[in-house]
Amino acid sequence: MVIAASRRDIVGLRLSAQLLAADSQATSSVVDVAERMLAVQAQDFIGGKWALGVRAPGSAESDVTAALDAGTLVRSWPMRGTLHFVPARELNWMLELTTARLIAGTTTRRKQLELDADTVAQARAVALEVLGGGGELTRAQFMAALESHGIATTGQRGYHLVWHLAQTGVLCWGREVNGQQMLVLLSEWVPAPRLLERDEALGEFVLRYLAGHGPATITDFAWWTKLTLTDAKRGFSVAAAALSELSVDGERYFCVASGEAPGANDALPRHRQRSPVMTLGPFDEYLLGYQDRSLIISADDYQKVVPGKNGMFLPLIVVGGRIVGTWRKPPGKKSTLAVTAQPFTPLSGSATAGFARSVAAYGRFFGRTVDVLTGSDNLKS
Repeated sequence: MVIAASRRDIVGLRLSAQLLAADSQATSSVVDVAERMLAVQAQDFIGGKWALGVRAPGSAESDVTAALDAGTLVRSWPMRGTLHFVPARELNWMLELTTARLIAGTTTRRKQLELDADTVAQARAVALEVLGGGGELTRAQFMAALESHGIATTGQRGYHLVWHLAQTGVLCWGREVNGQQMLVLLSEWVPAPRLLERDEALGEFVLRYLAGHGPATITDFAWWTKLTLTDAKRGFSVAAAALSELSVDGERYFCVASGEAPGANDALPRHRQRSPVMTLGPFDEYLLGYQDRSLIISADDYQKVVPGKNGMFLPLIVVGGRIVGTWRKPPGKKSTLAVTAQPFTPLSGSATAGFARSVAAYGRFFGRTVDVLTGSDNLKS
């Protein structure tokens, strides 16, 4: 059965799935959020932490640190060659599905860096030697270990070797020490991963993605995972009995079947975002979780989120499920942050006040005070 829906319905249901709606479970921990989302983009370490924190009201940065230190959450490259926070026990089966295609896609780059199979094998042996038995090293220390074994790390060779070893299940990031994570052996850091057969894993991938991101299309899922469209369709086929289908202007969206998916003659539930104005971090899943982002931002405004089209996504201001601007904060860890809103059109007085409340929550999460700069014509005092 296909349920007719509107674009507004899809946005509301996504807010709910992403734990950003007013009726989302308010007692979720940051670990619960990761379980719900499956993977949260985290190449921006601070932004990734806030992506978890904003979805777990009342949590603090220390909760994320504790989960990373305990090995409950792990930060690695499960898909798209991009760092994500993932529930630790789920990482292995994700890598088994995504690694082969990603490694094949870097063949040319490895040749450019003169990283042949023997060099990669040697780097793997070094990792096992220096990290085995519970060892941990910063990235700089691991690079030094490679160099001491005759493996040059200049010109991005070292970064690529770390990525390659993580992508193939040798390394992952472990404890956080003085604001940076330590490299560890994945087999030691996650000694009891979930083991899934391939079809089972494809179906699980679909279900977990839709639980934390749905409704979404098959194309969205294939983009998010970087699986082939054939594998994506196979996953949807495996998971079909647990899914509901919505139709918007002829486009097929899927979500996990639940009370959120009523009969064809029933109204879909309405969801509104948790607070009138939300501040999300850079690379947040609310935007980056889908190939098609047109439901929440116009094409013109999207260019302002990725200025220069350089792949660097700015933090987001969200009102009514729509992205209405970006915001900036200075780098570093000063006790007080001077935050500047950059809305696409001037914010009203109430929206400006809502923005201030939202960034104050950001500050509480990180244990910092926030000052909102209101000198811009785009903000109402």
